[in-house]
Amino acid sequence: MRTVFRVFSYLKRYPILATAQLTCAVLMTLLVIVFPGVTKAITAEVIPQRDFDRLIPLALLALGTFFATNLFNALRIILNNTFEQKVIFDIRSDLYHKIQRLPMNWFDNKRTGDVMTRVTEDVTAMERVLIDGIEQGVVALLQVLVVGGYLFYLDPHLALITMIPMPFLIGGAWAYTRTSPNRHRRVRKATSSMNSLLHDNIDGIQQIKAFTREEAELGRFNHSSNKLREATLKLMRVWAIYNPSMEFCRNAGYALVIGFGASSVMSAPDQAALEAQTGVFVAFLVALSLFYEPISRLNSLNQIIQAGRAAGERVFEIIDAEEEPDLDSGRALPNPVRGEVVLRDVKFSYGEDISTLKGVAMEAKAGQMIALVGHTGAGKSTVINLLTRFYEADSGMISIDGIPITDLKKSALRGATGYVTQESFLFNGSVRENLVLAREEATEEEMWDALRAANAAAFVEALPRQLDTNVGERGVKLSVGEKQRIAIARVILKNPPILLLDEATASVDTETEKLIQGALEKLMTNRTSFVIAHRLSTVRNADRIYVLDHGMVVEEGDHDTLLAADGIYAMLCRKSLMTSETTASL
Repeated sequence: MRTVFRVFSYLKRYPILATAQLTCAVLMTLLVIVFPGVTKAITAEVIPQRDFDRLIPLALLALGTFFATNLFNALRIILNNTFEQKVIFDIRSDLYHKIQRLPMNWFDNKRTGDVMTRVTEDVTAMERVLIDGIEQGVVALLQVLVVGGYLFYLDPHLALITMIPMPFLIGGAWAYTRTSPNRHRRVRKATSSMNSLLHDNIDGIQQIKAFTREEAELGRFNHSSNKLREATLKLMRVWAIYNPSMEFCRNAGYALVIGFGASSVMSAPDQAALEAQTGVFVAFLVALSLFYEPISRLNSLNQIIQAGRAAGERVFEIIDAEEEPDLDSGRALPNPVRGEVVLRDVKFSYGEDISTLKGVAMEAKAGQMIALVGHTGAGKSTVINLLTRFYEADSGMISIDGIPITDLKKSALRGATGYVTQESFLFNGSVRENLVLAREEATEEEMWDALRAANAAAFVEALPRQLDTNVGERGVKLSVGEKQRIAIARVILKNPPILLLDEATASVDTETEKLIQGALEKLMTNRTSFVIAHRLSTVRNADRIYVLDHGMVVEEGDHDTLLAADGIYAMLCRKSLMTSETTASL
């Protein structure tokens, strides 16, 4: 139950709302016992005495009690909904905040659909715990205690008989609670698996259609959906046994009370005692329904709490995950940043058995262009990932302007770098919204200047709403080259002293490459640049070229020096069938 209590720990943030809601719950619960009292008075006194004068006031008292009870109930519901939505907002906010602070290797091991399920569906399941746990749980418990006390006040002997089913009800609830978590976990896991598959298939719908995999993917989805169906059915089968069993125990309590109570009334010594005991018995039966009814609600609430518990475990698994180290601690970079970058004996592996970098050493002086070349898997992109501290080096040192990057705030480090990837990511929003990601306070004139510098102004001007045109999911409404130039404009707008370019021209045609290359040349002027490229046109003018092979720097120098050395770099050049002036892919 630690997870459930942890959910409720969020309630401490709003003590006034909690107190007001509890007050309304207590008042409406106390008013519950008025109607059995009115029933007792009418049955035992008003009817036998034919006291019409008291009948109307008692009926009005009952009516007024019902009105006040429902008034307090309405206030309680309003307060509870406000309370609950504030808490759910806090949980979602904490969860999303934590997701943003998790290291990249955490995302490497998680499916996007699973994370989305936790943020949406699992938090919603936790919401049911808060709604029903407070709205039903508190009120039900109070009603059981208040009405139970009133039953003992009316007839202690009969009240004890009422308690006979309680050990069975408590034992059944305990047994169900002990065995249900695994069933609910299987349902949450199956739900997450199905949602992950759905997310992947929607994201890859073009590939599914291209390879005519519709029927095969339908089969995979149905298989995943069937696992959810089976897990849910198993959960409901147990519930189908448990819930009616508990209902039978409660109904047995009614039967016992009717049998023993009626026998007690019929044993009255005289007419007056018979009338008095009849009134008590009728009031007891009315109150008894108010006693067992919240127990039934608590029984249903147990099912909801167990579902919320399983969902809460998944949510708190993320909240408890280890964050990126030194996320907010460290020092700022000097102003201005010169951009001198040094790597000394840097080693890194993505897993225990996968060594990616094996003692890499590199150096970039301020304003230099450094090119990284090599076969796929040589470790080029890993160097970029370590420079941004998306991943942390296992050993060795990386420094900027003489300061180890591990001593820097990550916000300062990443604020000093501009990153352009091979497949530039654009958010589903307008061109303007994608540009201000780099600098929120940028003016429209600055945006157009950046677009002109990126050779993107012409096509943006031709868009239906120019800067306010929506680019679609991942920029689907734009061509690859157009997306890349907006990404470059975004980095130009950021104006960082250090650039990281990961095959920024690898996926475009020759004409578009020229436009992008021109934009990159403007972008790299007077900045330190690390460029991963498979095209000679991108790297031949680099101040220094580092050739990586199996995680090690095997050659370094400028273009002419490396060609003359006739090593791996020269071999890559020959394999690419390049002429002396142009290049295709290496």
